[in-house]
Amino acid sequence: MKVLPSLEGVQKAESRLHKVIRKTPWEFNKRLSAMTNATVFFKREDLQQVRSFKIRGAYNKISSLSKEERAGGMVCASAGNHAQGFAFSCQKLKLQGDVYMPATTPQQKVSQVRKFGGDYIKVVLTGDTYDACQKFALKVAKKQGKVFIHPFDDKKVIEGQATIALEILNHSTVPLDYIFVPIGGGGLISGIVTVMKSLSPNTQIIGVEPKGAPSMQQSIDAGQRVTLKRMDRFVDGAAVRQVGEIPFEVCKTQLDKIVTVEEGKICQTILDLYNKEGIVAEPAGALALAGLEVMETDFEGKQIAVLLCGGNNDILRMPEISERALLYASLKHYFLIDFPQRAGALKEFVTEILGPNDDITHFEFSKKSYRTNAPAVVGIQLKEATDLSLLVERMKIHNFKFDYLNEKQNLFQFLI
Repeated sequence: MKVLPSLEGVQKAESRLHKVIRKTPWEFNKRLSAMTNATVFFKREDLQQVRSFKIRGAYNKISSLSKEERAGGMVCASAGNHAQGFAFSCQKLKLQGDVYMPATTPQQKVSQVRKFGGDYIKVVLTGDTYDACQKFALKVAKKQGKVFIHPFDDKKVIEGQATIALEILNHSTVPLDYIFVPIGGGGLISGIVTVMKSLSPNTQIIGVEPKGAPSMQQSIDAGQRVTLKRMDRFVDGAAVRQVGEIPFEVCKTQLDKIVTVEEGKICQTILDLYNKEGIVAEPAGALALAGLEVMETDFEGKQIAVLLCGGNNDILRMPEISERALLYASLKHYFLIDFPQRAGALKEFVTEILGPNDDITHFEFSKKSYRTNAPAVVGIQLKEATDLSLLVERMKIHNFKFDYLNEKQNLFQFLI
């Protein structure tokens, strides 16, 4: 068994990091406090130098390497935040490192890594997925005798991430009842559990996973680490096929509860944070807050901390985020409708089928002159979720044959 993280190790990490990282804000949130009848604070790790907490673990691990290990070089594999934390640490410590990223990584993320690392890092694009990229990076590190800096399954990395918990305890003037923490590979939450169970044992640690990638929940249920066969990659900062060995050992006995959240709900939380608080959160960054919003517990009078762990959200993703939020709220619906190929058919649909508040947002149709009917893909946005049954009823009355596409995942993936 690997050596588990310790409170002493976290305190040593804090001394290494105190002149390097930002002590991120601790913000009271009036809106969420009113919604839950509790006192809700955000820990704003989205305001860290690299816009995520990952700098803590990467720097703590790299700065604790021996002279021989540093001289041999370092390798990491990441498609995002860990790569940026690694690159920042290499530049800060004036050490050479290689960053392996999937070939499919957006150029914006590659540019950010190069910006933080400067001349001290080399970016290598390889593999179509993170799993393939990491496998190749591990092979290279072993062959070249370089240290592999793991994003979450490493004692020093975990202890670095856990310094967030020490800051939270210093911020809070009263005992905390709950801390909501996102779960990806498990490094962050296992570190926070390590600190809180020692210094604030009555605080409940609530881990939050995306519904499409519940690797920690399934592992705890099975009593051993499992590898997800299918996974929704949308929450890219938390979509991990298998949690780490160390995080699993910590969480299987000490984590109080896991909440899973649908990806569409996470999207709505991202939009609410932006529209109501002016906070830019990536999907994994909004994950913990989404967990608070869906957890069915009476929070009245409780003291709650929510970790906003990252703000590296590509603006190009916003249309998909908006779309997923509408789908989650049952306000956006797609149909394959069999239109008669006669004059006035579309006009009839608009005037007789659409309700006064319904809006066509997507329409694809190709006329086939040799057929009497032809299908059209139609996207309709509603004002109220309850309007769907009325829309469907009108299509049936007017003999418009249709298939409902929202529930046909193999077809639906081409629409969002």
